[in-house]
Amino acid sequence: MLRNWITVIGFGLIAAINTSAYAKDLPDFTELAEKHGAEVVNISVTQNVHADPSAMPFPGMEGDEQMQEFFKRFGIPGMPGMPGQSAPQQDYKSQSLGSGFIISSDGYILTNAHVVSEADEVIVKLFDKREFKAKIIGTDKRTDVALVKIEATGLPKVMVGDPAKLKVGEWVAAIGSPFGLENTMTAGIVSAKGRALPQENFVPFIQTDVAINPGNSGGPLFNLAGEVVGINSQIYSRSGGSMGLSFSIPIDVAIDISNQLKASGKITRGWLGIAIQEITKELAESFGMKNTNGALVASVEKNGPADKGGLEAGDVITKFDGKAIITSADLPRAVGATKPGKIAAVEVLRKGAVKTLNMGIGEMPTETAETAQSSKPAPKAEANKIGLTLKELTPQQKKKLNGKNGLLVVDSTGAAAQAGIRRGDVVLGLNNSESQSVDLFNKQINAIAIGKTVAVLVLRGENTLYVPIKVTK
Repeated sequence: MLRNWITVIGFGLIAAINTSAYAKDLPDFTELAEKHGAEVVNISVTQNVHADPSAMPFPGMEGDEQMQEFFKRFGIPGMPGMPGQSAPQQDYKSQSLGSGFIISSDGYILTNAHVVSEADEVIVKLFDKREFKAKIIGTDKRTDVALVKIEATGLPKVMVGDPAKLKVGEWVAAIGSPFGLENTMTAGIVSAKGRALPQENFVPFIQTDVAINPGNSGGPLFNLAGEVVGINSQIYSRSGGSMGLSFSIPIDVAIDISNQLKASGKITRGWLGIAIQEITKELAESFGMKNTNGALVASVEKNGPADKGGLEAGDVITKFDGKAIITSADLPRAVGATKPGKIAAVEVLRKGAVKTLNMGIGEMPTETAETAQSSKPAPKAEANKIGLTLKELTPQQKKKLNGKNGLLVVDSTGAAAQAGIRRGDVVLGLNNSESQSVDLFNKQINAIAIGKTVAVLVLRGENTLYVPIKVTK
């Protein structure tokens, strides 16, 4: 009995803490580890690399699995050889490690696409130390999900949970092979749900503070019932190690992807052919909106499904196929999950009026269309009211914009520069109006009262976005 009590002395007070009673309030992960550890696998990937002498890694690093996984996922570039040294060009084998888990007893395994997508050989090691050469059934880089298959039967498979029932603050655990340390369990809580990450529009990530490190990629995230609710995919880190910000792909998203990969080896998604952006308070003010709900259409691809359906740049999509669009991240998921060919009702806010457009959903192409712009020098001109010095595009530049009008930013100062517009950008419009000429654009700007916010539609590289600018003296 005495071993279950600890006496704490401080500030003249003596308190007795019943450690056994305190421990009862904490979750017990032992049963989860014992029952479900065998469902998790170690994945070893080998890639044959044709070495480039100008971009060789540090000498002797070719076979370092931990560092290769680190470089592969977190984007640390190869370092050139030291001055005075020459590296002979030669082929070598790049090895990396990841994790995965068994979803069917006949050998189907889920993992991350970034773990196996460039592999020449994939070896799966089971809990009982057996090893199998795996076949890649398919990968989907947009969700970072991959399905692989080994020739085995009678394997222990995971139970699939419902990510929708997860609650922020709920305990979860990960099992994987961080730095090659097989069947390592780490635990934490759900920090947030439906998290949108840059360039990851098709996944409403589960954010946790579970310790995830290189090698954990592709492993399962369990709830306390022993159900898999996610695939551990990414971390935010400045050091390469865990900093308490981990992101997992919801298992329902992954299962849908795996079913498509198993059936056809590829993924089919709905597509509108638009670029969108988040609505800030400033943009909402410039469009006369009462809130920031919806997805702002920054551009519409010519002859795409949205263009044919009547959608315009400057429209705010508030509903898609009956689903409310609260943030811009909601739209790609809703559209992507829609079967191509379906006619969907799209509710938009256009110049203060609500419209419903019925449009056919296209199939997402494998590669996005390319849009070009030029930033050739222009003769001197005066800056307008918001600090923009503009020049009308040449016919050749307009051709690269599919015949659209635009104004080249020769210089950006004042309010425009503070808002982020820079030289070389192309101004496509102001609020909901197209930029026909420099004179017309400047007249529109001059008509805006001091203190009001305008939304300037800008093309930068291949991306279009609305930039809110507050008109000042």
